Amino acid sequence: MTLNELRDNIDNIDAQIVELLKQRSTFVHGVGEIKMAQQSPIFVPERESDMQDKLLRLNAGVLPEKGLLSIYRQIVSCSFFLEGGMKIAYLGPEGTWSHQAALARFGESVEFFPFDSFEDAFAAVERGEVDYGVIPIENSTDGSVSQAMDQFANTDLQICAQMRLSVQNCLMANIEPVAIKAIYSHPQVLGQCRDWLLKNYPKVELVPMSSTSAAAHLARAEALNGAAALGSSMTAEIAGLTVLQRNVQDKASNTTRFVVIGKQGTSASGDDRTTICFSVPHTAGSLVEVLQYFKNHGINIYCIGSRPTRDTAWEYLFYIDVSGHQLQSPLQDCITDLRAHCPLFKVLGSYPEQ
Repeated sequence: MTLNELRDNIDNIDAQIVELLKQRSTFVHGVGEIKMAQQSPIFVPERESDMQDKLLRLNAGVLPEKGLLSIYRQIVSCSFFLEGGMKIAYLGPEGTWSHQAALARFGESVEFFPFDSFEDAFAAVERGEVDYGVIPIENSTDGSVSQAMDQFANTDLQICAQMRLSVQNCLMANIEPVAIKAIYSHPQVLGQCRDWLLKNYPKVELVPMSSTSAAAHLARAEALNGAAALGSSMTAEIAGLTVLQRNVQDKASNTTRFVVIGKQGTSASGDDRTTICFSVPHTAGSLVEVLQYFKNHGINIYCIGSRPTRDTAWEYLFYIDVSGHQLQSPLQDCITDLRAHCPLFKVLGSYPEQ
């Protein structure tokens, strides 16, 4: 075929795609009406997980998987809108890694609301001002996000989904690199770039901020005083800063795990993770005893961490991620045993591993 004939065929297929999307929207609207009548949630993570698996099987490796899933992310986002719309909270301002994770998870067709702190984001979901919140909980380089994890101890909200975002930090400023006297960023990002900062700016003041976006805006305002920031290229663009150097994180594989918090539970998908919070008695070997329960039930532990209770000095809460769904054996049986053993035991949510 000639070039023009090939293009004509592509145009015809594009017209068919749009027509099919329009037909799809009529069914989506019907789904939305049923969900509204049943007062069931618009966002169904286990359904999305199943759909992604089917798409990848149908694709059979022909199209780039990341690109195919990105296309369908926007199609699903349009579905959210057609079914009634959703409101999503994230740690702001606009341009933070949390904002980018929210966009990656929910697409462009939902409403996003920035909040100044994790506490405010949790509170907004609890009050029903927004439907869900997107919260960072763990970084592959710098560990758990302690400020976020502390919020789970005193909430009834559930983790209903997760996503992983590749984090590529940039040095940004409106001054020359040699003029930098202070670098601003979120504590997690400063930690992710710790070795790079020691090597390249060992004498520069490092200033923790509430978010990378807040750091970028301050760096612009304080440019004459030698201010720079660390964050994403999107943050630099929004704040009006120049990217001086890209990929300044210590590890090329630097990734942050985010969770979606809401008021709903998530049904089993067949490949699930469960997050649990618990305390143990102040006796020798008590933590080992708890971990033994998981071993005895054949349950894999992905990670474990601890945080001070903030109520009693030297008292700790343990946070653990394990394989399985809380409503399915063997994890269901293990949870029953642990509730009788632990002074405090709380399942924070079960959700698709994907």
